[in-house]
Amino acid sequence: MSKVLAIRFSALGDIAMAIPVLVSAARLSPDDEFTVLSRDYIAPLFAGLAPNIRFHGVDLKCQRYAGLTGMMNLYRDLKPEGFDKVVDLHDVLRTKQLRTFFTLGGAKVSHIDKERSRRRALVRSSNKRLVPLKTSFRRYADAFAKVGVATDDKFTSLYEAGRPAATQLLPLVEGLRGRHWIGVAPFTTHRGKELPLQTTRKVVEMLAASETNHVFLFGAGKSEVATLTSWEREIANTTSVAGKLPLGDELLLMSKLDCMVSMDSANMHLASLVATPVVSVWGATHPYCGFFGWKQPLDNAVQLDMECRPCSIFGQKACRFGTYDCLAQITPEMLLDKIRKVIKV
Repeated sequence: MSKVLAIRFSALGDIAMAIPVLVSAARLSPDDEFTVLSRDYIAPLFAGLAPNIRFHGVDLKCQRYAGLTGMMNLYRDLKPEGFDKVVDLHDVLRTKQLRTFFTLGGAKVSHIDKERSRRRALVRSSNKRLVPLKTSFRRYADAFAKVGVATDDKFTSLYEAGRPAATQLLPLVEGLRGRHWIGVAPFTTHRGKELPLQTTRKVVEMLAASETNHVFLFGAGKSEVATLTSWEREIANTTSVAGKLPLGDELLLMSKLDCMVSMDSANMHLASLVATPVVSVWGATHPYCGFFGWKQPLDNAVQLDMECRPCSIFGQKACRFGTYDCLAQITPEMLLDKIRKVIKV
Protein backbone atom coordinates (compact mmCIF):
# COMPACT_ATOMS: atom_id res chain seq x y z
CA MET A 1 0.00 0.00 0.00
CA SER A 2 1.23 3.49 -0.89
CA LYS A 3 0.45 6.69 0.95
CA VAL A 4 0.16 9.49 -1.62
CA LEU A 5 0.20 13.20 -0.78
CA ALA A 6 -1.21 15.59 -3.43
CA ILE A 7 -0.39 19.27 -2.89
CA ARG A 8 -2.34 22.21 -4.32
CA PHE A 9 -2.71 25.38 -2.24
CA SER A 10 -4.63 27.67 -4.65
CA ALA A 11 -6.62 28.87 -6.55
CA LEU A 12 -10.13 27.49 -6.04
CA GLY A 13 -10.65 26.64 -9.71
CA ASP A 14 -7.28 24.90 -9.98
CA ILE A 15 -7.99 22.89 -6.85
CA ALA A 16 -11.38 21.90 -8.23
CA MET A 17 -9.72 20.65 -11.43
CA ALA A 18 -7.66 18.19 -9.40
CA ILE A 19 -10.76 16.30 -8.25
CA PRO A 20 -11.57 14.25 -11.40
CA VAL A 21 -7.96 13.07 -11.52
CA LEU A 22 -7.74 12.34 -7.81
CA VAL A 23 -11.03 10.43 -7.74
CA SER A 24 -9.96 8.25 -10.66
CA ALA A 25 -6.61 7.56 -8.99
CA ALA A 26 -8.36 6.54 -5.77
CA ARG A 27 -10.75 4.28 -7.65
CA LEU A 28 -8.00 2.57 -9.68
CA SER A 29 -5.78 2.12 -6.60
CA PRO A 30 -8.24 1.21 -3.82
CA ASP A 31 -5.51 -0.13 -1.54
CA ASP A 32 -3.59 3.15 -1.62
CA GLU A 33 -4.37 6.10 0.63
CA PHE A 34 -4.59 9.59 -0.89
CA THR A 35 -4.30 12.79 1.10
CA VAL A 36 -4.97 16.25 -0.34
CA LEU A 37 -2.99 19.10 1.21
CA SER A 38 -4.68 22.45 0.64
CA ARG A 39 -6.18 25.46 2.36
CA ASP A 40 -8.74 24.83 5.10
CA TYR A 41 -11.73 26.46 3.42
CA ILE A 42 -11.69 24.06 0.48
CA ALA A 43 -12.45 20.98 2.61
CA PRO A 44 -16.14 20.60 1.50
CA LEU A 45 -14.98 19.85 -2.05
CA PHE A 46 -13.32 16.66 -0.85
CA ALA A 47 -15.97 15.39 1.55
CA GLY A 48 -17.18 11.89 0.73
CA LEU A 49 -15.31 11.51 -2.56
CA ALA A 50 -13.93 8.03 -1.85
CA PRO A 51 -13.08 5.99 1.25
CA ASN A 52 -9.36 6.25 0.51
CA ILE A 53 -9.28 10.04 0.02
CA ARG A 54 -8.83 12.34 2.98
CA PHE A 55 -8.22 16.07 3.29
CA HIS A 56 -5.51 17.86 5.28
CA GLY A 57 -6.22 21.57 5.64
CA VAL A 58 -3.54 24.10 6.41
CA ASP A 59 -3.64 27.80 7.31
CA LEU A 60 -0.79 29.29 5.31
CA LYS A 61 -1.40 32.72 6.83
CA CYS A 62 -0.30 31.62 10.28
CA GLN A 63 3.24 32.40 11.41
CA ARG A 64 4.15 28.73 11.87
CA TYR A 65 3.98 28.13 8.11
CA ALA A 66 5.57 31.38 6.92
CA GLY A 67 8.60 31.29 4.62
CA LEU A 68 11.13 28.52 4.23
CA THR A 69 11.08 27.79 7.95
CA GLY A 70 7.32 27.45 7.72
CA MET A 71 7.57 24.84 4.99
CA MET A 72 10.08 22.95 7.12
CA ASN A 73 7.56 23.06 9.97
CA LEU A 74 4.82 21.81 7.67
CA TYR A 75 7.06 18.97 6.50
CA ARG A 76 7.76 18.01 10.10
CA ASP A 77 4.03 18.00 10.82
CA LEU A 78 3.37 15.74 7.82
CA LYS A 79 6.37 13.44 8.15
CA PRO A 80 4.79 11.09 10.73
CA GLU A 81 2.09 10.24 8.16
CA GLY A 82 4.70 8.26 6.25
CA PHE A 83 3.96 9.49 2.73
CA ASP A 84 6.04 7.55 0.21
CA LYS A 85 4.73 9.39 -2.87
CA VAL A 86 4.28 13.15 -3.16
CA VAL A 87 2.64 14.87 -6.15
CA ASP A 88 3.08 18.65 -6.43
CA LEU A 89 0.09 19.94 -8.43
CA HIS A 90 1.08 23.57 -7.93
CA ASP A 91 4.81 24.04 -8.60
CA VAL A 92 5.29 27.37 -6.83
CA LEU A 93 8.01 28.40 -4.37
CA ARG A 94 6.24 26.99 -1.30
CA THR A 95 5.50 23.63 -2.88
CA LYS A 96 8.99 23.40 -4.39
CA GLN A 97 10.45 23.86 -0.92
CA LEU A 98 8.06 21.34 0.60
CA ARG A 99 8.65 18.69 -2.04
CA THR A 100 12.41 19.14 -1.64
CA PHE A 101 12.10 18.17 2.02
CA PHE A 102 10.10 15.10 1.04
CA THR A 103 12.71 14.16 -1.57
CA LEU A 104 15.47 14.41 1.04
CA GLY A 105 13.31 12.28 3.32
CA GLY A 106 13.20 9.48 0.76
CA ALA A 107 9.76 9.96 -0.82
CA LYS A 108 9.17 9.56 -4.54
CA VAL A 109 8.25 13.05 -5.75
CA SER A 110 6.80 14.53 -8.96
CA HIS A 111 5.40 17.86 -10.09
CA ILE A 112 3.30 19.28 -12.91
CA ASP A 113 4.79 20.58 -16.15
CA LYS A 114 3.43 24.10 -16.73
CA GLU A 115 4.57 24.18 -20.39
CA ARG A 116 5.91 27.69 -19.89
CA SER A 117 7.46 28.05 -23.35
CA ARG A 118 4.25 26.91 -25.05
CA ARG A 119 2.28 29.30 -22.84
CA ARG A 120 4.45 32.20 -23.97
CA ALA A 121 3.96 31.22 -27.61
CA LEU A 122 0.19 31.10 -27.14
CA VAL A 123 -0.17 34.60 -25.65
CA ARG A 124 2.57 36.60 -27.39
CA SER A 125 1.41 39.62 -29.40
CA SER A 126 3.00 38.55 -32.70
CA ASN A 127 3.60 35.17 -34.35
CA LYS A 128 1.09 33.69 -31.92
CA ARG A 129 1.01 29.88 -31.88
CA LEU A 130 -2.69 29.16 -31.45
CA VAL A 131 -2.37 25.53 -30.42
CA PRO A 132 -4.15 23.99 -27.41
CA LEU A 133 -1.99 23.40 -24.37
CA LYS A 134 -2.44 20.36 -22.19
CA THR A 135 -5.44 20.72 -19.93
CA SER A 136 -4.83 21.03 -16.21
CA PHE A 137 -6.47 17.63 -15.89
CA ARG A 138 -3.85 16.13 -18.22
CA ARG A 139 -0.99 17.88 -16.42
CA TYR A 140 -2.23 16.56 -13.09
CA ALA A 141 -2.65 13.04 -14.49
CA ASP A 142 0.88 13.13 -15.91
CA ALA A 143 2.26 14.14 -12.50
CA PHE A 144 0.51 11.20 -10.85
CA ALA A 145 1.83 8.88 -13.57
CA LYS A 146 5.41 9.93 -12.78
CA VAL A 147 5.10 8.34 -9.33
CA GLY A 148 3.36 5.26 -10.70
CA VAL A 149 -0.25 6.21 -9.96
CA ALA A 150 -2.73 5.44 -12.75
CA THR A 151 -5.70 7.69 -13.61
CA ASP A 152 -8.50 7.79 -16.17
CA ASP A 153 -11.20 10.20 -17.38
CA LYS A 154 -14.30 8.40 -16.08
CA PHE A 155 -15.23 10.90 -13.35
CA THR A 156 -18.74 12.26 -13.83
CA SER A 157 -19.81 14.14 -10.70
CA LEU A 158 -19.09 14.79 -7.04
CA TYR A 159 -22.40 13.03 -6.47
CA GLU A 160 -21.65 9.79 -8.31
CA ALA A 161 -22.63 7.88 -5.19
CA GLY A 162 -25.84 9.89 -4.78
CA ARG A 163 -26.81 13.47 -4.13
CA PRO A 164 -27.28 14.38 -0.46
CA ALA A 165 -30.57 15.66 0.90
CA ALA A 166 -31.16 19.33 0.17
CA THR A 167 -33.65 20.33 2.84
CA GLN A 168 -31.48 23.30 3.76
CA LEU A 169 -32.11 24.75 0.28
CA LEU A 170 -35.90 24.64 0.54
CA PRO A 171 -36.30 28.27 1.72
CA LEU A 172 -34.43 29.42 -1.42
CA VAL A 173 -36.24 27.29 -3.98
CA GLU A 174 -39.76 27.02 -2.56
CA GLY A 175 -42.36 27.63 -5.25
CA LEU A 176 -39.85 27.43 -8.12
CA ARG A 177 -40.46 23.86 -9.22
CA GLY A 178 -41.18 23.55 -12.94
CA ARG A 179 -39.08 26.54 -13.99
CA HIS A 180 -35.70 26.56 -15.69
CA TRP A 181 -33.12 27.23 -12.98
CA ILE A 182 -30.21 29.22 -14.38
CA GLY A 183 -27.15 30.26 -12.38
CA VAL A 184 -25.21 33.41 -13.22
CA ALA A 185 -21.75 34.12 -11.77
CA PRO A 186 -20.67 37.55 -13.08
CA PHE A 187 -17.37 38.05 -11.28
CA THR A 188 -13.72 36.97 -11.61
CA THR A 189 -10.43 37.90 -10.02
CA HIS A 190 -9.12 39.70 -13.13
CA ARG A 191 -10.71 42.28 -15.41
CA GLY A 192 -9.46 40.48 -18.50
CA LYS A 193 -11.86 37.61 -17.76
CA GLU A 194 -14.97 39.54 -16.71
CA LEU A 195 -17.80 40.79 -18.89
CA PRO A 196 -18.82 44.41 -18.30
CA LEU A 197 -21.36 44.24 -15.50
CA GLN A 198 -23.99 46.01 -17.58
CA THR A 199 -23.79 43.20 -20.14
CA THR A 200 -24.24 40.48 -17.53
CA ARG A 201 -27.05 42.40 -15.86
CA LYS A 202 -28.84 42.68 -19.21
CA VAL A 203 -28.53 38.89 -19.64
CA VAL A 204 -30.06 38.40 -16.19
CA GLU A 205 -32.89 40.82 -16.98
CA MET A 206 -33.68 39.11 -20.29
CA LEU A 207 -33.67 35.65 -18.71
CA ALA A 208 -35.72 36.73 -15.71
CA ALA A 209 -38.31 38.45 -17.93
CA SER A 210 -39.80 35.01 -18.59
CA GLU A 211 -41.87 33.44 -15.82
CA THR A 212 -40.56 30.06 -16.98
CA ASN A 213 -37.06 30.98 -15.73
CA HIS A 214 -35.55 31.69 -12.36
CA VAL A 215 -32.03 33.09 -12.04
CA PHE A 216 -29.73 32.35 -9.11
CA LEU A 217 -26.87 34.83 -8.66
CA PHE A 218 -23.50 33.59 -7.38
CA GLY A 219 -20.68 35.63 -5.91
CA ALA A 220 -18.51 36.14 -2.86
CA GLY A 221 -16.98 39.04 -0.98
CA LYS A 222 -18.54 42.24 0.30
CA SER A 223 -18.77 44.19 -2.97
CA GLU A 224 -20.08 41.22 -4.97
CA VAL A 225 -22.71 40.47 -2.33
CA ALA A 226 -23.81 44.11 -2.39
CA THR A 227 -24.12 44.18 -6.19
CA LEU A 228 -26.03 40.92 -6.45
CA THR A 229 -28.32 41.82 -3.54
CA SER A 230 -29.29 44.99 -5.41
CA TRP A 231 -29.95 42.98 -8.59
CA GLU A 232 -32.18 40.61 -6.63
CA ARG A 233 -34.11 43.56 -5.25
CA GLU A 234 -34.52 45.26 -8.62
CA ILE A 235 -35.09 42.26 -10.95
CA ALA A 236 -38.01 39.90 -10.53
CA ASN A 237 -37.47 36.11 -10.68
CA THR A 238 -33.94 36.31 -9.28
CA THR A 239 -32.37 35.06 -6.07
CA SER A 240 -28.93 36.06 -4.87
CA VAL A 241 -27.16 33.29 -2.96
CA ALA A 242 -23.98 35.36 -2.59
CA GLY A 243 -22.80 35.17 0.99
CA LYS A 244 -25.78 33.06 2.03
CA LEU A 245 -24.56 29.50 1.52
CA PRO A 246 -21.48 27.54 2.58
CA LEU A 247 -19.50 25.96 -0.24
CA GLY A 248 -21.10 22.53 0.17
CA ASP A 249 -24.61 23.97 -0.20
CA GLU A 250 -23.59 26.09 -3.20
CA LEU A 251 -22.39 22.94 -4.93
CA LEU A 252 -25.65 21.20 -4.15
CA LEU A 253 -27.66 24.08 -5.60
CA MET A 254 -25.42 24.16 -8.69
CA SER A 255 -26.14 20.47 -9.25
CA LYS A 256 -29.84 21.28 -9.57
CA LEU A 257 -29.40 24.04 -12.18
CA ASP A 258 -30.35 23.55 -15.81
CA CYS A 259 -27.46 25.82 -16.80
CA MET A 260 -24.70 27.87 -15.20
CA VAL A 261 -23.43 31.05 -16.84
CA SER A 262 -19.91 31.83 -15.71
CA MET A 263 -16.79 33.68 -16.66
CA ASP A 264 -13.49 31.76 -16.93
CA SER A 265 -13.58 31.36 -13.16
CA ALA A 266 -13.91 28.92 -10.29
CA ASN A 267 -17.68 28.77 -10.70
CA MET A 268 -17.25 27.21 -14.12
CA HIS A 269 -15.23 24.42 -12.53
CA LEU A 270 -17.50 23.96 -9.52
CA ALA A 271 -20.55 23.59 -11.76
CA SER A 272 -18.63 21.19 -13.99
CA LEU A 273 -17.84 19.00 -10.97
CA VAL A 274 -21.56 18.47 -10.39
CA ALA A 275 -22.24 17.79 -14.10
CA THR A 276 -24.14 21.03 -14.75
CA PRO A 277 -23.86 22.45 -18.29
CA VAL A 278 -21.89 25.71 -18.30
CA VAL A 279 -22.06 28.59 -20.75
CA SER A 280 -18.64 30.14 -20.17
CA VAL A 281 -17.29 33.54 -21.26
CA TRP A 282 -13.72 34.01 -22.50
CA GLY A 283 -11.94 37.31 -23.07
CA ALA A 284 -8.21 37.75 -22.54
CA THR A 285 -7.93 34.05 -21.82
CA HIS A 286 -8.93 31.15 -24.08
CA PRO A 287 -10.00 27.51 -23.67
CA TYR A 288 -6.70 26.63 -25.37
CA CYS A 289 -4.90 27.76 -22.20
CA GLY A 290 -5.94 24.48 -20.62
CA PHE A 291 -8.46 25.61 -18.02
CA PHE A 292 -11.77 24.62 -19.62
CA GLY A 293 -14.41 22.97 -17.45
CA TRP A 294 -14.41 19.18 -17.00
CA LYS A 295 -16.22 17.53 -19.94
CA GLN A 296 -17.89 20.79 -20.96
CA PRO A 297 -18.67 21.09 -24.71
CA LEU A 298 -16.45 23.67 -26.36
CA ASP A 299 -19.50 24.85 -28.30
CA ASN A 300 -20.88 26.28 -25.04
CA ALA A 301 -18.02 28.79 -24.82
CA VAL A 302 -18.77 32.41 -25.72
CA GLN A 303 -15.73 34.09 -27.28
CA LEU A 304 -14.73 36.38 -30.14
CA ASP A 305 -12.30 35.47 -32.89
CA MET A 306 -9.66 38.20 -32.49
CA GLU A 307 -6.00 38.16 -33.51
CA CYS A 308 -4.89 39.42 -30.09
CA ARG A 309 -6.61 36.57 -28.22
CA PRO A 310 -5.46 35.08 -25.97
CA CYS A 311 -3.14 37.71 -24.53
CA SER A 312 -2.92 36.22 -21.04
CA ILE A 313 -2.96 32.76 -19.50
CA PHE A 314 -4.70 33.90 -16.31
CA GLY A 315 -6.31 37.18 -17.43
CA GLN A 316 -4.28 39.41 -15.12
CA LYS A 317 -2.49 41.42 -17.84
CA ALA A 318 -3.89 44.82 -18.77
CA CYS A 319 -5.32 45.10 -22.30
CA ARG A 320 -2.59 46.64 -24.44
CA PHE A 321 -5.25 48.60 -26.33
CA GLY A 322 -6.97 49.70 -23.12
CA THR A 323 -10.40 48.72 -24.48
CA TYR A 324 -10.93 45.06 -23.55
CA ASP A 325 -12.88 44.69 -26.79
CA CYS A 326 -12.66 40.90 -26.43
CA LEU A 327 -15.27 41.31 -23.69
CA ALA A 328 -16.87 44.66 -24.48
CA GLN A 329 -18.02 43.42 -27.90
CA ILE A 330 -19.75 40.32 -26.54
CA THR A 331 -23.48 41.00 -26.60
CA PRO A 332 -26.21 39.68 -24.30
CA GLU A 333 -27.76 37.98 -27.33
CA MET A 334 -24.62 35.86 -27.81
CA LEU A 335 -25.02 34.43 -24.31
CA LEU A 336 -28.76 34.02 -24.61
CA ASP A 337 -28.34 32.02 -27.81
CA LYS A 338 -26.03 29.55 -26.02
CA ILE A 339 -28.23 29.39 -22.92
CA ARG A 340 -31.35 28.63 -24.95
CA LYS A 341 -29.58 25.79 -26.72
CA VAL A 342 -28.51 24.31 -23.38
CA ILE A 343 -31.94 24.50 -21.75
CA LYS A 344 -33.61 23.63 -25.07
CA VAL A 345 -36.08 26.49 -25.42
